[in-house]
Amino acid sequence: MDAGRLDDSVVLDSLFSDSPLGLYVLDSEQRVVRYRPGRGVRELPAEDIVGHSVEEFARGFAPDELRILIGEVLSTGKPVRGHLVRGHAPSEPRRTLTVEVSLFPLRAGGDRVGGLVAVVEDVTDRQAADDRLALLGTVYESVGSTLDPRTTAGELAEALVPEFADAAAVDLMDNPPGTSLPAPGQVPADTPLRRSAFAPAASPATIRTDGESTAFPFPSPYTQALNDAQPRLLAVADDSPWLASAPGTFAPLRTAGIHSMIVVPLVAREQVLGLLTVYRNRPDPFVGADLEVARQVGFTASVHLANAYSYQREHTVASTLQRRLQPGTVPELTAVETAHVYLPESAGGDWFDVVPLSGARVALVVGAVEGHGIDAAATMGQLRVALRALAMQDLETDELLTHLDEVASLLTDRPSGGPAAGGSSSGNVASCAIAVYDPVSRHCSLVRAGHPAPVLLDPDGSPLPVEVPAGPALGEGGSRAYLPAAVRLPAGSLLALYSPGLLAAHHDGPDARSRLEHVLASTAQPLQELCDAAVYHLAPSRDEDAVLLLARTRALPEDQVADWTLPSDPSVVATARRLVEQQLRAWQLDETVFTTKLIVSELVTNAVRYGRGPIRLRLIHDLGRLLSEVTDANSASPHLRQARDTDEGGRGLHIVTQLCSRWGVRHSPKDKTIWAEQLL
Repeated sequence: MDAGRLDDSVVLDSLFSDSPLGLYVLDSEQRVVRYRPGRGVRELPAEDIVGHSVEEFARGFAPDELRILIGEVLSTGKPVRGHLVRGHAPSEPRRTLTVEVSLFPLRAGGDRVGGLVAVVEDVTDRQAADDRLALLGTVYESVGSTLDPRTTAGELAEALVPEFADAAAVDLMDNPPGTSLPAPGQVPADTPLRRSAFAPAASPATIRTDGESTAFPFPSPYTQALNDAQPRLLAVADDSPWLASAPGTFAPLRTAGIHSMIVVPLVAREQVLGLLTVYRNRPDPFVGADLEVARQVGFTASVHLANAYSYQREHTVASTLQRRLQPGTVPELTAVETAHVYLPESAGGDWFDVVPLSGARVALVVGAVEGHGIDAAATMGQLRVALRALAMQDLETDELLTHLDEVASLLTDRPSGGPAAGGSSSGNVASCAIAVYDPVSRHCSLVRAGHPAPVLLDPDGSPLPVEVPAGPALGEGGSRAYLPAAVRLPAGSLLALYSPGLLAAHHDGPDARSRLEHVLASTAQPLQELCDAAVYHLAPSRDEDAVLLLARTRALPEDQVADWTLPSDPSVVATARRLVEQQLRAWQLDETVFTTKLIVSELVTNAVRYGRGPIRLRLIHDLGRLLSEVTDANSASPHLRQARDTDEGGRGLHIVTQLCSRWGVRHSPKDKTIWAEQLL
């Protein structure tokens, strides 16, 4: 033998005697002809290995899988590298091992494969570490997909079974939804926890039923973990002392063969939210490294749970605020019959309002603020109050939206009249649709700001083709104006104003609107039933707020309106008083004659003195109120002032304010109307 060469037999002997790996030489019949034992078969006699196939001496190591792999190498001559196999080795039947198997063909001559070499490496510890990392990755990816604590608990339990544990339970502090998190510090032993999740569902190891809210037996690992907020790794055996605290309660653990468990307190911001408990009845008990993994899993889950609780609390506050800011009881009006449905599913900023106006008119409003939560609800409340205040100033609908846009710009930190710097919104942007209906003239003015146009149906249920120009959203900025649409509606027509959330579940916008028109075409149904029918047919998304406001128009009977045109002359004041007295007595309102004559005298006198003729006097006998209106061609508004003792005049409007419940000025492009309302 040359000094520079090693004999093949020397190399082979050295490899089989000194290699840290398990080496097996198998013949073409898959029988071992030579081997160096690796972990798991070290203590087996050689006669139990040599001359035997894998399935004969390693039944716990997926023998069928190995037999198929070996057969493929013998038949194809292609090696297999790094194939992982889990099982129980013959010499360690109570311990699960993971081995990495590589198979290399041995050629007997030419291309014929006469056997193979199997290289086996014990990678149990390395694979366990990889599995723990993979488990953490699974928890990070699958837990916390929603902001619902119970869903989060379910995702946590399912992520741990069966890869990490044979059973997993999550028990959370029994706090009513929307309440504050538990106070930091120790949790008393008698504190009830609610079973929120358990996996697998069919496991006999559960010691509590789903949804059960009770305190854990004391003393036990559960109460101890709640007390000091520290995780615990425990063996479960017949002689475990804590089992004696409640033998009946803990009996399912022993029945299910549980021998190892970890209890992890779920803690966020020093607040104990609940407990995570994992159990094993597989041969391998939990070890110290598993305790650390469970601790990290608990920390991750606690963060998601704390976020879910915070969201629930904010959602509850926002929902309460949103409901409180809605109009509540809608007033009964002569102009329209109304009904509505309001679904505050996401604590967003949808709202509606029905605002009585002068002249027996009414403003119908539906709006929506982008976003969700307290900010959206607060913005909605401010916009609704601002709109009501502006509407009661008797502004034209386009002018009303222009001023409301200015308010929205202030609320969203946008300069009025132009887009925000950089083109991005620094706050909520809102949309709105308004319809103002006059039951005397049956005139309806419609305007919208970034909002769906109202649906109009005639008394027969046929859609009315009214094009309402689309104006910019409130607070969006820009130079586009709000252009109203005007239509004269027959009595019994149906107006439907709705928020985008009503049709949010449907991506076919025009078709969804047509379906809404079809549902509302049943004119014989009561309005509230129509609202319900719309919800049933359209099935609004649970992720969006939805509002539907319906109004069926009425015409004020002619005998409830008295209208005169008078010349602009001081002598008409006496005529006006006489006409008013005659009309009130015809309406059998004798008790209001004196007061109403004083109000009309002052209003007509003011029009004669400061306005331009002709003068129009109108009385409206509305539901529970009497309206007096005087119209002249001068657009200048009167001002209430306090006259001095030496002044001969200036007390007219002051007298009016003392005699009526409220008064105001209504402008049109051609004239102005001063009105006064008396409650009957």
